[in-house]
Amino acid sequence: MSQSLIDIGCLITTSPHIQGGRPIIAGTGTSVRRIVALWKQGYSTDEIVADKNYLTLSQVHAALAFYYANPQVIDQDLEAEAAEYERSS
Repeated sequence: MSQSLIDIGCLITTSPHIQGGRPIIAGTGTSVRRIVALWKQGYSTDEIVADKNYLTLSQVHAALAFYYANPQVIDQDLEAEAAEYERSS
């Protein structure tokens, strides 16, 4: 039984029209930032998939791999989001 291979380079994308151009999981509109935020809150990858049941485990791992390859991009975005939340509270 052969299985088709998934090109993991296709799992993360950007579009200026979706999430303000932030990196997203392709085909979902879910930002890498959102996955990383959940993961930093202590959610396991399995728990993230259970919570966001339209995502696959490979998509969540791709988002985390993107984060590890580009931590400054996502961390800056998370910091800006936290600052905006503080200003609006």
